[in-house]
Parts: sequence; C-alpha cells; structure tokens
Amino acid sequence: MKNMILEVGAYVDALRPIIYIPHNDFTSIERVIENVAQEEFDIVEFNHGYGYVDFRTKLPKTNCSLSEFLRYADDISNEPRFLVLKDVHGELGEPEVQALLKSIAMKNLYKEDFYCTVFILSTSLVVPTELESLMTILEIGAPDVSDIEELIKDFSRVQDIDIEQSIIDEMTLSFKGLSEFEIYQILNLAYQSNGEITAEDKSLILREKEQFVKKSGMLEIINFQEDIDDIGGLENLKAWLRRKGRIFNHLDQAMKAGVDIPKGLMMVGMPGCGKSLAAKATAKLFNVPLLRLDIGKLFNVPLLRLDIGKLFGKYVGESEDNMRRALKTAEAVSPCILWVDEIEKAFSGIGDSGGGNSVTTRLFGTFLTWMQEKESTVFVVATANDISSLPPELLRKGRFDELFSVNLPNKEERRRIIDIHLTKRQKNNLDIDTIKIVKETEGFNGADLESVVRDAIENLYLEGRDTLTTGDLLDVVKETKGISTSLKDKISQIKSSLEKFDIKPASRMDE
Repeated sequence: MKNMILEVGAYVDALRPIIYIPHNDFTSIERVIENVAQEEFDIVEFNHGYGYVDFRTKLPKTNCSLSEFLRYADDISNEPRFLVLKDVHGELGEPEVQALLKSIAMKNLYKEDFYCTVFILSTSLVVPTELESLMTILEIGAPDVSDIEELIKDFSRVQDIDIEQSIIDEMTLSFKGLSEFEIYQILNLAYQSNGEITAEDKSLILREKEQFVKKSGMLEIINFQEDIDDIGGLENLKAWLRRKGRIFNHLDQAMKAGVDIPKGLMMVGMPGCGKSLAAKATAKLFNVPLLRLDIGKLFNVPLLRLDIGKLFGKYVGESEDNMRRALKTAEAVSPCILWVDEIEKAFSGIGDSGGGNSVTTRLFGTFLTWMQEKESTVFVVATANDISSLPPELLRKGRFDELFSVNLPNKEERRRIIDIHLTKRQKNNLDIDTIKIVKETEGFNGADLESVVRDAIENLYLEGRDTLTTGDLLDVVKETKGISTSLKDKISQIKSSLEKFDIKPASRMDE
C-alpha cells in the first residue's frame, strides 16, 4: 500500500493528466487516492449508477452523463481536485468525451491556476489512440506475501480467533494472486462455515479460485484422471517432473530454504507422443488445478482461423489486455499449471519481415515479459510440434526451467504403451507377445498404439470372443497406417528441426 501511494503521488506531482488503473478492487484503489489527496485535493466521483456522487459517502449529488460531468469539472477546477471515473472504458471512444478529457488534460499541463488529475478505474483496459499520449497506465499488483500474511492476522484479530502459524503460511501461498477484497471474501466465507480458519479451508480457496477462472472466459479448467504412470516412457521427463513435484507439494518449506519457484517447461516434438498427457499428469503430480490458455480466445476468434487484419481493434492494446487478464487470472488461481497447447500456432512467424507491428507480436511480447519476470506459483507447460517456427526468444534460458524433445516412442516405450492400454481395458498381458507387436510398430506414435489396442478389443467383442491374442493385435497393425507413413513429410520436417537444437530428450535411449 505504501509503495502504491508513493507511485501515484509521484505521477500527480509530475502533472500526469490521466492515470488509468485497470483493477477490480476499487476499494483498495480509493484508499490510495484518498491518501494521496489528503487535505490538498478535493475528490469528485462519477459512476454510471448515480452520475456525480460524493466520493467519501457515495451519496448521489447530480444524475448526469459522463460528458456532462466532465464539462462541469472542466469549468470549476479553480482548486486542486481529483476526478475519479469508474468503468467508463466503453465511452472513451466517443468524440465528445475525448475532447473534454483532452481539454482537462491540457489545462492541467499548461494552465497555471488549473489543477485536475483524472483517475480512470476500470476492470478493462481500453486506450483510444486519440488519448494515448495523455494517459499513464498504472498496473496495481496483487498483495505480496507479507501483505497477505498481515491480512490474515488482521482478520484473526478482528474475529478474535486463533490461526496456527503453519496454516497462515500455507494460506498465504494459496492466496497469492488474489486482491485484498477477494482474500477477505474467502476468509469471511471460511469463517462463517465453521467459526474458525483451519487447514481444511484450503479446498474452499481452490473452489473459489475456480470461480474466477470460469468468470474470466479466457481460460479453461481441464478435468482429467491421468497420472504420471499413464505415460509409457519419457523417463527423463518423468524423473524431472517428480523432482519439481516434490518442490511444488512443499512450496512454503522449499521457498524458506531458498529454492526458486519452478517456472515451467516446454515439450516439443512429435504429435501424439504424450505431450498433452504429460501436461495433465503434471497437474496430478503437483496436486494443483490445470488451466488451458487458448490464444485464439484473446482475439475472440478461433485460433486456427486467425485473420491478422481483423485483429486490430478500435483501441490500442485490446488483445494485450485480454492476455494480461488471462495471466492475472492464472496468478489468482495459483499454485496451478497453465497449459499453452500448440504454442507455435499462436506465435509462429514472430520476427519475420512485415510482422513486427502485428497484434500477434505484441501479444508475444506481453507473454514473454510475464514469463521472464513472474514470481507467482504458476507453472507453465507449453507444448509444440514444430520448433522451427517458434521465435528464438522463447527458447532462451530464463523463460522455462527446461526444454524437452519428444520423439516417436522407442522399442521399450512402445512395449510399455501397449501394456498400459491393455491393462486399462482389463486384458491379461501375459497372453500377448508384446515383443512381436513392438517389432511391427516401428514409426507408430502413442496414439497409433492406443488405436491398435482399442480396435483389436472392439473386433474381439463383435466376434463374440473373450481372449485377446497376439494375432488379433497384429491383424490390426497390418491395417493401421502409423503417423510416420500418414504424415511422412511432416514427421521428417519435425525430426530435421529437432536435430538443429540442443534440447534434452524426454526419453532414454533404447536398452
């Protein structure tokens, strides 16, 4: 809070005419503005419900439109004042509103006896080109660990309840990314349910965080059953994930010991070879929610049908604002896994000639900066098929903890994948000579092998038999075109691109 007050005060002293604060906790921001104003500045507020209202009491004064309010403020600012405009982003494109805001801004900058700073508080960030040079965007971060701990202790004092320090430590991490208002809401809900705050209330925090995801519309919560034992092979990747899982499952202790928060990993390589399965298994191993980010939703169009020309909206930064809100939502739900599937389809071609000013490039910059600077417990799992189309900036150290290349399964991995799918379908593996199957499935990916088992069992049922044989599986293998055959050119291209990069293999070598 103290740093926020100093920052806002510095902008006011520097005569920044319009300060735009995109945030959803207006109460906290109002306290900051009030602290900066003190006795020196009068504060007047506009909201769409009542028009001109008393900032402190919230009682209506005059029911008026935004342009009427701004015209009034433009006329009477003999004394220093702050104008607080709430959720007016939808009207910033109106010529009359723009003209009045420009008039106030210019007088603030150049007229000796005119002191008026405009604060725009909104849950959405919309910056019209006409006002871009006059606006200062002030991002307000969520409370840090010490702030959250103090909020919990303050709540316990107000309610006169004891909360164990170990529970405070755990909850502090669980609350990271939430606003002060949201934290108090959840604490109140937990307290009202049983009159105390206990370790069991962590599940309540998780349920409330899931609500934030659903309401955001930018992210999708993925429900899954898969765990790490459902992955056939990829032993290097699994061993690495188990190490990170031990850290994630004891984050409070690990951080106190000086261990860095894991950032994430990228898996690149062959389609159908377990990358998506590994993303789900990671969430199960870490015991956290799995969120999927669809870059296409940031544009409000399907990802695979992007028309870059249509992405430039009326306002500067609309898509980037969507990206920021999606990332903030993920941070509010943290600790969690943020899965960015087929990331190359979102960011391919970045840096090529002619693409430097595209919406996609700006989105990529927003994502890259967040990846580099984030201190939250959001573990990013990015998956890609073709690494050659990815911007090199994404592959540098510091973005991800590790990059893994996923190739077509080797002999041992094919055997394990077949065993896993037979076991899933309650078939006795002892009756099957998997070595013969492995020899005949060179170039098959995991999805091909699952299809072989599934189709063989379907044939068995339709023929009225109970016992699956090696011959049943081999018959299906002969009728199946593996990915190496059906997508020969694409697989060759992916193999060639993987050979150019020094990336850790997800699998161990054949024994």
